[in-house]
Amino acid sequence: MRKKIISFIAVISLLILAVIYSATTGSIEVSIIELVKGLVSGTNHDVTVIKDLRFPRIIIAVFAGAALSVSGVLLQAVMRNPLAEPGIIGVSSGAGFMSLLMVSIFPTLFFYMPFFSFLGGALAFFLVYSFSWKSGLNPLRMILIGVAINAIFTSLSQTFQYRGSYTSSIVTEVTTSTLSMKKWSDVEIMVIYGSIGLILALFVFSWCNYLALEDKTAKNLGLNVNVARFVISAIAILLASVATATAGMFVFVGLLVPHIGRILVGTDHKVLLPFSGVLGALIILLSDTLGRTIIAPNEIPASIIMALIGGPFLIFLLRKSDRVYGN
Repeated sequence: MRKKIISFIAVISLLILAVIYSATTGSIEVSIIELVKGLVSGTNHDVTVIKDLRFPRIIIAVFAGAALSVSGVLLQAVMRNPLAEPGIIGVSSGAGFMSLLMVSIFPTLFFYMPFFSFLGGALAFFLVYSFSWKSGLNPLRMILIGVAINAIFTSLSQTFQYRGSYTSSIVTEVTTSTLSMKKWSDVEIMVIYGSIGLILALFVFSWCNYLALEDKTAKNLGLNVNVARFVISAIAILLASVATATAGMFVFVGLLVPHIGRILVGTDHKVLLPFSGVLGALIILLSDTLGRTIIAPNEIPASIIMALIGGPFLIFLLRKSDRVYGN
């Protein structure tokens, strides 16, 4: 219990420090005192610029990191597979493709892009789940099919680069995840849909714990396994879809964070879900801040930073074990 408390305090403290550092560091630098005074008075031009340009990307990075991490935890619980992650199994790419397709056709429906993303993510998840099922779910088969589905939707998304400049700019935002030039309207979308998904996730923690058991055992304990899987999957897809639609494509966040969380706070989803949310927010924010400052004034997309971290981690997991989650 003491380890869990210390882990929570440490991660929350680091997140607060990361927010402060990210807000005060960059092409425009101010002290924390100047930032607070400027926000209160509204007379400091530099603080006004930071408020309009830097704060939105910070908020979106925090919510996107939390959403993708919690989505990874939920998907791993549903599939009992430690390698399940929205970016790897194609949910994120499906969400990205559908949002690009629908916004290209109906540009005035931008606010509903998370809904279109949800439909794309749900389609990708259905395809992976259907093609992976053969007398049960095989973890390796699911990952391989997920990689194939991810490649298909990614290729479809890239075809939009050959259509008008507006669509091309949206493709760049979705696939590179620099989080630059985000507006308060983007924050509104991310916060509304993301908060709904994160709150719903906290209500299904007991179902996630039951799904770690064999299906027969979970049924004997009174759980409707099929309903639980459907509801948890829907929440996971919602979280991954809204993060992809607003922040862009991030791979490995939903893989890396849950495993670190289990090491630090254990496998009880009542603790693991909120901890993963905070840790995911910290990791994405640090990735974005590092990419924004390391070679300033140029930027390295936060998704590239995450890929550099997550790629070796995935190789490590594949070499270590192919066990089904919960065994």
